[in-house]
Amino acid sequence: MTTGHTSLAPRRITRRTRGHGHGPITRLMSPSDLGQILKPFVFLDIFDAQGPTVRAMGDMPIHPHSGLATVTVLTEGRVRYNDPENGSGTISYGGVEWLRAGRGVWHGKEMSVEDVPHLQGFQLWLSLSAGLENSEPISRYIETSDMVQAGPAHIIIGQYDGAQSPVPAPEGINYLLVTLRAGERWTYQPPAGHTVGWLALAKGTLDAGASINAGEMVLFESGEQAIILRASGEEDAVFVLGSAEPHPYPLHLGYYSVHTSAEALEAGERRIAELGRELKEAGDRRTISGTTPVFY
Repeated sequence: MTTGHTSLAPRRITRRTRGHGHGPITRLMSPSDLGQILKPFVFLDIFDAQGPTVRAMGDMPIHPHSGLATVTVLTEGRVRYNDPENGSGTISYGGVEWLRAGRGVWHGKEMSVEDVPHLQGFQLWLSLSAGLENSEPISRYIETSDMVQAGPAHIIIGQYDGAQSPVPAPEGINYLLVTLRAGERWTYQPPAGHTVGWLALAKGTLDAGASINAGEMVLFESGEQAIILRASGEEDAVFVLGSAEPHPYPLHLGYYSVHTSAEALEAGERRIAELGRELKEAGDRRTISGTTPVFY
């Protein structure tokens, strides 16, 4: 199956990385490196756990954020959420956990891993504008059945080909989860103004004018031209792709925070410290299923 205009010249890949890993998690992008080029996309982890290490993915420590939003999608496996404000359910391929940390949150155990042999997916951070970085936090869990598709793409964030994501994300950002069948071609035409473009491949191989292998993240040249892709191997190619209008602010970085100014960072870190004290006083907040809701 062919989608889009494949007679166009492919958009050039300018950089590629396999990141650096520790156990089942590989850091592909941080705010201090590629995030400076791709902002508002400032951080990307791919996690890939099989067998005994799947359960260990649920043992991540609770930690804070401010000034950014986190987006978690799965390419393999299932996780369970249980939150008094958002109900309970299951996130699998095509579903999403969205957390706009805003002025400050603590999180890390709001989902539990189900009994699956393989868990794989991506966690992305987005830097927020000056008007949102110290706003009230928002947490959402959206199951696969409630997400929308355009051709082979689940629209995780933004709007593409007439399909609008239900995730309450800022405008000017698209983030897609795509599976191309072996040999399938697909062309992504970014919206006007989306000069930032990249993708990260979880499974299979892609031809984008140059070969992309599983585990790689590639950056495309700045511009609005189309990204032309073909699943070039014998298996399906599964990847995430982002495009956006450039984030016009400098990045002021804390350990878990990204802000647009030193003043906003100071306010975010002050709020995180306050929440940390309140969290300690709140005691054990685990639900009966073992999850711990986001604290803000």
